[in-house]
Amino acid sequence: YLRGVVPRELGVRAAGDRAALEAQAVAARSYAVARLGNTSRVYDVTATTTDQVYGGVEAENTVADAAVAATEGLVLMFNGRVVSAPYHSTCGGTTAAPDEVWRSESAPYLQRVSDRIPGTDRYYCDIAPRFRWERSWRADSLTAVVERYLRSYAQVPRGPVGEVRRVDVDGETPSGRVAALWIETSSGRYRLRGNDVRYVLRSPSGELLNSTYFSPEVVSSSDGRLTRLTVRGRGYGHGVGMCQWGAVGRARAGQDFRTILRTYFPGTTVARAY
Repeated sequence: YLRGVVPRELGVRAAGDRAALEAQAVAARSYAVARLGNTSRVYDVTATTTDQVYGGVEAENTVADAAVAATEGLVLMFNGRVVSAPYHSTCGGTTAAPDEVWRSESAPYLQRVSDRIPGTDRYYCDIAPRFRWERSWRADSLTAVVERYLRSYAQVPRGPVGEVRRVDVDGETPSGRVAALWIETSSGRYRLRGNDVRYVLRSPSGELLNSTYFSPEVVSSSDGRLTRLTVRGRGYGHGVGMCQWGAVGRARAGQDFRTILRTYFPGTTVARAY
């Protein structure tokens, strides 16, 4: 299973990135083991980003295979239990605690972790394609995506959601992410919390917003109507747990997989589950 997960989750990597692949293998194994025998559904994990992306035999390659084999049976433990070890593509400079993005309590091993390279103004994950990014919508395209997705994440009365008039940030989380976002339309004012923002502010093609680590810029006409929304941000993904591009940067800096995991999951230990 992991031979089809690791290369899909971390991409095709060179031999020099092996420590990152090994960290990914342990995190993915821990995530799967923690979900074995889940009684809330008739399967353990999905093969998509809902859980872990699985590419099957076609995804396998020798470098990832070696990382999986080298960490065979190893999982992350905390207080004697296998932990659910979330991860994401790019933290943008600092990871987030779970309660910053999800409707869940924080865990002792899921703390905010800085990805800054000591003694520099750079970050281990700044090599990522989406370390910095920008997305923009015209008024009509913003109204279209809000009309399509807002109802799933806010209480909207019957009828059209209406034209988007204002977008305002409602506070920042301790890691600097958007805590909540107010969207005002001609039908009302709606508050989106944490990661829900990413599922509403999609691209016209339906792609999620890269992260909640962003600042918005609203352009309005002379009569106060919104004409364009631009968000400039950092990072890609929910931001909790291991930063995958950070792991690659740390591997290239000489850190081994145990050090990488210990950094992103403070207080955990690597142990053999079987």
